[in-house]
Amino acid sequence: MTAQPRGWTCPSCGRVFGRAGQGHECAPGLTLEEYLATGPAHERPVVEAVLAHLSSVGPVHLDVVSVGIFLKNPHKFAELRPMRRWEAIWFALDRPARHRTITRKVAPWGGRYWHVANVAHPDDLDESLRDLLTQAYQCTRA
Repeated sequence: MTAQPRGWTCPSCGRVFGRAGQGHECAPGLTLEEYLATGPAHERPVVEAVLAHLSSVGPVHLDVVSVGIFLKNPHKFAELRPMRRWEAIWFALDRPARHRTITRKVAPWGGRYWHVANVAHPDDLDESLRDLLTQAYQCTRA
């Protein structure tokens, strides 16, 4: 699902970022398969459901690293991180939002509001949560 990357590509690690010279831990990324092969059993179906939805929204660049999957277009608009019993889906909006899977306090940072949805099963990714992910994607494209 990795789209043609836009933005700045680090000459050392080959990862793509929204700004030239953006600070980062300079380590090569993983393929999606390499990453999912070592994750918990609940992770793959949730990740696949999120990526299937986002493929209908627009091009997304996957920056797959050891701690999770960063979703970019070219700026990061969401992250997928494995937890013991669910996948934490972090996403940024220009406003606070509510959903039954958002159980942590919504945190403002950098002019956006970061949300964390705890998704244990693909069925938790209902229409309302998919709409929030679509909005997060659109916020970074504006």
